Amino acid sequence: MIAQARACTCIQPLTPAYPRTLLVFGSMRESGGAVMAEDPIDLIRLEGDGNSVILRITGKEERKRPTETDALVGEFLVDTPFVRGTLKTWIFPEDLRQWQQVLDSLDAGQDIAWREGKRAQWLFIELDEDDDRCQVTIKDHSMSLTTVTVTVPLVDAWFDDAYRRLDLVWESWPMTED
Repeated sequence: MIAQARACTCIQPLTPAYPRTLLVFGSMRESGGAVMAEDPIDLIRLEGDGNSVILRITGKEERKRPTETDALVGEFLVDTPFVRGTLKTWIFPEDLRQWQQVLDSLDAGQDIAWREGKRAQWLFIELDEDDDRCQVTIKDHSMSLTTVTVTVPLVDAWFDDAYRRLDLVWESWPMTED
């Protein structure tokens, strides 16, 4: 039984040299016990004191070539009273596994670097030892050549929510590496 089914938008690329289909969703639905995403999911959501850093997953890009891995499509959203911007990104299965590992490290009180050394944007989170705050840095070394650092609160309750968000992404868009 399908509850709350809505049409999805499929966007075909303009360049036939790299055939792929982007599926963009609009809500959640339940089909035979499986939850499938149709609304964007915030994989990362750090916010407070008027500042926010969000990594929003907006869909899944299914690759046509058998040698390519499907990817999630999303965007980093940064919003402060001083700086506001978005940056498109792609997330692969290995990125999600590494996010789990860096979440564990961050939860253990360590500063983290996610996707450092890859072609994608890098994310750094440095903990403030004297306060329940952290500095979140996004570095785009390949497209805009921009780095932004935002200070946000980071309380213990955030970690439960972060793990729940990661689980929701895995459940909504199961991905495998071929």
